[in-house]
Amino acid sequence: MDHHLLLSFGFLTLFSFSFFSDVNSISFKFINKCRYTVWPGLLSGANTPQLPTTGFALKPGKSRSVSIPAAWSGRVWGRTHCFQYSSGKFSCLTADCGSGKIECSGSGAIPPATLAEFTLNGAGGLDFYDVSLVDGYNLPMLVIPKKATNGSCGATGCLIDLNFACPKELKLAARGNSETGVACRSACEAFGEPQFCCSDGYSTPDTCSPSIYSLFFKHACPRAYSYAYDDKTSTYTCAKTDYLIIFCPLPYTSQKLLETRKDGAQLPLVNKTMMYLSSKSVISTGR
Repeated sequence: MDHHLLLSFGFLTLFSFSFFSDVNSISFKFINKCRYTVWPGLLSGANTPQLPTTGFALKPGKSRSVSIPAAWSGRVWGRTHCFQYSSGKFSCLTADCGSGKIECSGSGAIPPATLAEFTLNGAGGLDFYDVSLVDGYNLPMLVIPKKATNGSCGATGCLIDLNFACPKELKLAARGNSETGVACRSACEAFGEPQFCCSDGYSTPDTCSPSIYSLFFKHACPRAYSYAYDDKTSTYTCAKTDYLIIFCPLPYTSQKLLETRKDGAQLPLVNKTMMYLSSKSVISTGR
């Protein structure tokens, strides 16, 4: 074959591959509205393509978009209170992935962590996504489809800073300060008992019910998963759209968005939720 034809064929192949890769991908835009740096982590599921990055720093007020394969499944989260030792080892107090680096490199979040979970282009061509507090909570997070398509396309997440109101038996404290909570553990992690973990004799929807601790999460964040079988009000679907993933979303803005969409359980405003939680014994419950 002529040398010039070979070059042309190679260029067209590369162009076509690049074009179809772009067409068959979506974008996750991470936005940090916290007053502190957040280090997003990303983990691909089994037999799912790896992403161009598995972790990075996101300073307050900054955003970054990541290209995601259209048939990807996995989870994303935000790490907080991170630092780097003089040896070069990187570590975080909450949601650390244990890689020792800013990139998570195939490692998931160590609980407690607020997780956003995705299965893109699943059954019926729909994306399935949720925000989960089953593994505990470390910071507010909101997932918003950029456009409404097939499916319910609802915004979901948790607007509330639960670290302040976290029951003392679930509270993960800052180093050297037992009073300052940096994350809120799940009852499963804190106690390891089957009724909280939905395991052993409690491993079905009929035998595993919400606990007083999972209800603490559910009342504050009605759209988020609060325990293993919390599917009916916590899984959302959409199709062929990009997603915004916002850390520390502004409650007023988020509430306005939800009111215009009218797509399910409301995410309560911070002041109303904190008043509600303060009136419940779960906050001061000892064990």
